[in-house]
Amino acid sequence: MRMIAIALTLISIAFSANAMEAPKRILCIFDPIGANGPIFSAMRDYETAALKWGVALELKAYTNEAVALADFQAGSCDAVNVTGTRVRPYNLFAGSIEALGGLVSYEQVRELIGMLARPQAAKYMVDGNYEIGAIMPGGSVYVFVRDRAINSVEAAAGRRVATLDYDLASVKVVQHIGATMVPATVATFAQRFNNGDVDIAYAPAVAYEPFEMYKGLGTKGGIYRFSLAQMNFQMILHRDRFPPKFGQNSREFAYQNFDKAMAHVRAAEDTISEDYWIDLPDEQEIEYMEMFSSIRQELTEEGVYDQRMMKLMQKLRCRSNPAHHECATDLLL
Repeated sequence: MRMIAIALTLISIAFSANAMEAPKRILCIFDPIGANGPIFSAMRDYETAALKWGVALELKAYTNEAVALADFQAGSCDAVNVTGTRVRPYNLFAGSIEALGGLVSYEQVRELIGMLARPQAAKYMVDGNYEIGAIMPGGSVYVFVRDRAINSVEAAAGRRVATLDYDLASVKVVQHIGATMVPATVATFAQRFNNGDVDIAYAPAVAYEPFEMYKGLGTKGGIYRFSLAQMNFQMILHRDRFPPKFGQNSREFAYQNFDKAMAHVRAAEDTISEDYWIDLPDEQEIEYMEMFSSIRQELTEEGVYDQRMMKLMQKLRCRSNPAHHECATDLLL
């Protein structure tokens, strides 16, 4: 017993010594719930792993995503963890993963994140001094309506939609269906929906419980079981503040923990009462996917989406459904 105690003491001392020698860096984490939220809590394991890669991290929670990014831009954060759409100014390739209808299943999300975690893909993860250090799934983005009568594009015309106005793709969709855009942020969209300020909102299932979106759904509302996009969280590094192999180690660690992140997503989806879910007719799903394809094409031509990422996601979709008409052409969809 005495030998075991000595061994444990030596391990503890060695661990502490490594922490003292490793450079200290600040990782700013956006979690709408704050330091008690699931995203921040999940990063505790990452904090431990980072020490093995030569960095002692200090985790700092933010409930305002824009403030976290501003602090990262100002240099107060050495790395920042935010939603994928916010990544576009720092890495358009990785920031295009949340493209409308780009990925239509969680298996496709797994494949893509796995591909991007390989050393061969490292060059796509770097843009100047910015490096994408991790990509983690956040779940399918669904449409929440306060009234089930909003069951088509035509029925959505003129309705008020809580829209992330910094996301040009969302703005395009609202304009396309003739709805009224009501500017919102991740922090305010659910409140607007619950208070009746808007008729429609879009969010992943992980937002349902913490943002109490059942209040907005009430007895008349519903959630369409149709994925608009695949939300994800990404970590951006100031590359020159970390060891050379840190980014690659980080991306591999994130992919190794894909199932753990997805378990949280699936648990959140299972939390939602089956009574709220609404299934669309097949022909309506096809209509919406065609609309998303057109919008993706337009936004790619405008430089909002990265063309290489659009091609990569098209290959993944075609691997799942080779008979789809988009897979018989070289068109960018």
